[in-house]
Amino acid sequence: MFKHLKSDLPASIVVFFVALPLCLGIALASGAPLFSGLIAGIVGGIVVGSLSGSHIGVSGPAAGLSAIVLVAITTLGGYQNLLLATVLGGAIQLVFGLLKAGIIGYYFPSSVIKGMLTGIGIIIILKQIPHFFGYDADPEGDWAFFQVDGETTFSEIGRVFNGISPGATLIACTGMAVLILWDAVLSKKGRFFKLVQGPLVAVVLGIVYYLATQDSETWGISKAHLVKVPVPDDFSSFIGQFTFPNFKVIGEPQVWITAFTIALVASLETLLCVEATDKLDPKKRTTPTNRELFAQGAGNIVSGMIGGLPVTQVIVRSSANMQSGGQTKMAAIIHGFLLLISIILIPNILNLIPLSVLAAVLLLVGYKLAKPATFKRMWVLGWKQFIPFIITVLGIVFTDLLIGISLGLGVGIVVILIKSYQNSHFLHLRKEEETGVDVVKMTLAEEVTFINKGAIMKELNRLEPNTFLEIDVRKTQYLDQDIIEILDDFSFRAKDKNINVVIISERGTVENPESYEEFFKREKHYKPVS
Repeated sequence: MFKHLKSDLPASIVVFFVALPLCLGIALASGAPLFSGLIAGIVGGIVVGSLSGSHIGVSGPAAGLSAIVLVAITTLGGYQNLLLATVLGGAIQLVFGLLKAGIIGYYFPSSVIKGMLTGIGIIIILKQIPHFFGYDADPEGDWAFFQVDGETTFSEIGRVFNGISPGATLIACTGMAVLILWDAVLSKKGRFFKLVQGPLVAVVLGIVYYLATQDSETWGISKAHLVKVPVPDDFSSFIGQFTFPNFKVIGEPQVWITAFTIALVASLETLLCVEATDKLDPKKRTTPTNRELFAQGAGNIVSGMIGGLPVTQVIVRSSANMQSGGQTKMAAIIHGFLLLISIILIPNILNLIPLSVLAAVLLLVGYKLAKPATFKRMWVLGWKQFIPFIITVLGIVFTDLLIGISLGLGVGIVVILIKSYQNSHFLHLRKEEETGVDVVKMTLAEEVTFINKGAIMKELNRLEPNTFLEIDVRKTQYLDQDIIEILDDFSFRAKDKNINVVIISERGTVENPESYEEFFKREKHYKPVS
């Protein structure tokens, strides 16, 4: 774990600066105490990071769960009741891991996974634009497209030009220039520039700029545009920020419904992020998904017990980790300790960081997830890949993560059904020279199901009288009962149209069988469904 520390330590610093505003923002969007988001980030880094088998995955509070948490706090009658649901949800995730439910993530098409990454990248860009220009009328962490105040993501961006902060914009542009220069040029110039990461330099410049210009009305940055970490007065007030679950309501059905919802959504989001991060990993390592569910379950139990939000593996922090050179899970663990140390020792210094600088960091993360080259590559791969991809992207941007993924998966299934309909059989027409009889050879696919009924019936009904039909099933491994029934029905019409039918199977050739069902039952190889 310590072999790649020289890469993991700088990456953990970047992830820390990315995670800090996200933990606070997601807590705010969830209607929960701000400190609960930091707790979840610490637990996601230290507890989940230690137990997980993921090399570059980073866990913490997720925007995808914020809507569920927001509603549940009201429905369950308080935040402490939600904490109990979080603990129970973690226990349910442990059961999912024991039942080896981690395989579910592998059933999502790669086009949907790529669409998820791209959609999240676009959301990051859109949501950080106001903060980049110092417009703070809307709170950090409002990730929905249609917002509770009647605004949308695009209308909020349009309002930016009515309230641009020159100072915040200047230091954001400076930070962006530092990040690009560091990544493209300086990181290749020497060991120092690899050890000290661009985001750290940008943040330090932001703090220095704020302190130097705080007396300037034009170029200064307002306190509303700074990170807001709770500052305890003493150790007892620090301990007092922790909240504990209310076990008195453990018998309430609504608590268990919420717990199962958290477990299901958190597990699905985690498995999709695992699939995505494994694709991003330059070394193409594979995360053990059942172990990941176990780690996430343990993390949610610990987070819920001490007042934290539910945790999942999250793609924003994971991709920032990978893009910053993280090699092992030590980067995730160290970032958790950095969060813990920072809220204990230096909360006042953290509260000097301009949000516009952090927005510059996140804008580059979003761009790397949603590069224009990705759209071009998916377009070149053809409509079967591009349509599920773009539907997933649009669904995530205009609704939320799970709805977008569901839409993409649904479209992907429709594409599969269409291709299955088209590829059920292959036809070849020839004319016998001696007799002049038209011979139609129908070669059935390896698997023929009820989805293929329409295509096969269409071809059978188009056969002209006096045709010779050869049905080749030598490659067919599965033949649905529905197909056998339409062949039986066709046999009666074939006699009226003087169509001779020959079935070519591995056992030989049979002409005009009396019963196709009896024939295929003898051909046990095809395992027809009754």
